[in-house]
Amino acid sequence: MNEEYREEGYFVVKSLFNKDELLKLREVLAKFHESWKSKNIQFYAGKAVNSAGITGTEHLNELDRTTLFSFIGSAKMMSVLYSVIPDMPSFMNTQLFFNPVNQNQKNYWHRDPQYHLSIEEQKEALDGTNVVHFRIPLVNEPGVELVPGTHKRWDTKDELDVRLEQHNRKSHENLTTGVKIKLEAGDLLVFSANMIHRGLYGMDRLSLDVLFCDPEPDLIQFVNEDCLPTQDVINALEDGSAFINTIRLKINNKTT
Repeated sequence: MNEEYREEGYFVVKSLFNKDELLKLREVLAKFHESWKSKNIQFYAGKAVNSAGITGTEHLNELDRTTLFSFIGSAKMMSVLYSVIPDMPSFMNTQLFFNPVNQNQKNYWHRDPQYHLSIEEQKEALDGTNVVHFRIPLVNEPGVELVPGTHKRWDTKDELDVRLEQHNRKSHENLTTGVKIKLEAGDLLVFSANMIHRGLYGMDRLSLDVLFCDPEPDLIQFVNEDCLPTQDVINALEDGSAFINTIRLKINNKTT
């Protein structure tokens, strides 16, 4: 496993993607974003900071979906992925992050599992399976603020009070342990979904997140089949193994 990820819970690969790759990506994601906004008007205007399921069929045609699958299944993406999850890394989902419409809306510290796990389960998850964000900014942006090492250690009292808004604290308050990771177009930020983090709003923020995980049936069961490529598309990818692993696990889940 990548040593920096093992110790800190994140790392950045600078300028991994070139201008041509980003241009193709931006064209497809712009189509998705406009379609998604038109079908989620109230949510977008109210509080949204991200959308999900980008590789599904609702907002994109097959050609545009294939462009995304080709990007995700590129040799350079998979090379980084295998440095983080060496054993059967599996595709989970995609997300698009943007600024909230309401400029007064605050960002918030969180661990991804807090939205579906109890406190005790969140603690147990620190010794459990990997869920990893691969974040690719399409333009220069403020980036993400992370608390290094919290992918494998529990919150301090201050961190917990802020994250869960306990004892009159708010989740947007600054943490002395936070480290801001400014990102430029074409960078790749890899970080654990378990760690304490928050997005930084501002500039023309627009980032693609690809989520991968360990080959665990409990995680794969949440993958939307509509967001997976066909076998013909997989065969044309430089490295379709993350998709293959997910599909095999979903098939096994159905037969057991």
